[in-house]
Amino acid sequence: MGNNKSNKNWKFRLHEIIYETDTPAGKLFDVVLLIVIIASIVLVMLESVKSFDARHHTFLNIAEWVITILFTLEYIARIITVKKPLKYIFSFYGIIDLLSTIPKYLSLIFIGTHALATLRALRLLRIFRIFKLGRYLGASNNLVAALKASRAKISVFLFAVIIMAIVLGTIMYLVEGEENGFINIPKSVYWCIVTLTTVGFGDIAPQTPLGQFIASLVMILGYGIIAVPTGIVSAEYTFQNRKSGQQKQDPINLSTQSCPHCMAEDHRKKAEYCYRCGELLNDA
Repeated sequence: MGNNKSNKNWKFRLHEIIYETDTPAGKLFDVVLLIVIIASIVLVMLESVKSFDARHHTFLNIAEWVITILFTLEYIARIITVKKPLKYIFSFYGIIDLLSTIPKYLSLIFIGTHALATLRALRLLRIFRIFKLGRYLGASNNLVAALKASRAKISVFLFAVIIMAIVLGTIMYLVEGEENGFINIPKSVYWCIVTLTTVGFGDIAPQTPLGQFIASLVMILGYGIIAVPTGIVSAEYTFQNRKSGQQKQDPINLSTQSCPHCMAEDHRKKAEYCYRCGELLNDA
């Protein structure tokens, strides 16, 4: 009985350090973790520089193995300190944590997979929770909601743009012809798309007066096309901000307490039960 309680206590303490930042130990853990993540990303980038890698390959390899082992231990610790490990494993951060750990191991089997370690940059999203930037999380949630609400309008708009690109690309193929670089309709459509998006192709350009006139219209049209989805999303974003203005909680009144049962965050300070699953937050 005593051993079970002791086992439960150390798991709770470890969970508090790893998943929360309200305690000095928890904040120190997360800050050190962010520093290690940044160091790992820099190492991967430096390793891709052949001249630097040739001089410091041994150091880079050893340092990356040390970081990979640390990430492996951290990943295991995150799994064993939650009540439902699968909740963490298949969560967004769980998948990112796994993807940031396995590239070095995969590089022993598959050549070139080590560069996938740059996925660790996604782990830097934890900075929002660590430094309690709740207002920015709220803004990002509103942006996601705005994108979801406007997806039907944007889909119709993109469909219309695709049809327009096909029609104009075909016209340019007929007007300019193969002698001016428009060798087929797909390439002409590609030219039209990059021109509409104001990127510019560079390899081919219309030579005839009519083709140049059509190209000018396409470029002017491109500026208008950029404004349409921006306006749609902006209108929805404004609506979402107004809608959530009365509902959002003050980030100052929220803690970084993470439920060991369902992984829910953003609990009120001094809360005893999880708002999502109803379980005790501290059942050590």
